[in-house]
Amino acid sequence: ATIPRSLPALVPIPTTPSPLSSSEMFAFVSSLPVGRTSFATPLAVSAAPAPVARVSMMAEKSASVPFMDKPPALDGSMVGDVGFDPLNISSYLNIKWLREAELKHCRICMLAVLGLFAQELVQFPMYKGAPTLVTQSHDFFAKTGTLGQIAIWASFFEIMTTPAVLQMLAGSDRKPGEFCFDPLNFSKSPEAAKRYELNELKNGRLAMIAVGGIIHQQWLTNMGPIEQLTKGKFLPF
Repeated sequence: ATIPRSLPALVPIPTTPSPLSSSEMFAFVSSLPVGRTSFATPLAVSAAPAPVARVSMMAEKSASVPFMDKPPALDGSMVGDVGFDPLNISSYLNIKWLREAELKHCRICMLAVLGLFAQELVQFPMYKGAPTLVTQSHDFFAKTGTLGQIAIWASFFEIMTTPAVLQMLAGSDRKPGEFCFDPLNFSKSPEAAKRYELNELKNGRLAMIAVGGIIHQQWLTNMGPIEQLTKGKFLPF
């Protein structure tokens, strides 16, 4: 057998595919769906986004303490609400319970201020000669048992009114401090009721401050409030 001197030439392999024509490329791309819209379908140009209003990140300030944020629970829905809660207690305790306690202390202190003035002018016959200054009268009535009677009646009142407070905290429509006690019918209209509720709250808050002031003045001057006014003893020295 004879070996051929040369092999036939190999067919050259193209290194790059032949480019597709524009019509072939369009047909290929059109056949590929992307979501619900193919490339063959012109994409709709979305409208420009609406301008977003700039929201202030600053919290609303308290009307009574302008340099502090207003507590969220003090939304102005209650009478006398001026956003005063520097210790932010309303964020931890029920606002209705806090108003109930405030009104109770307001009413007690209004009676206390009246008593601090009246005991210098009028005394019951069974307590004739009793001291009128706070510290001295406290010791005197503690020995005679009068303070014990006050503690008993106060405890009885607390026991009788606690169910109403619990119902209010559970969601009833009772307002804080409301016991339907209006023998003179002052709150005959909603407008009058709201006005007297505000008056009670303002006078009660003032009375809570006044009680502390009167008692400390008695400690420093050893005089009752009427004696201080008549003698012009306004300073403790």
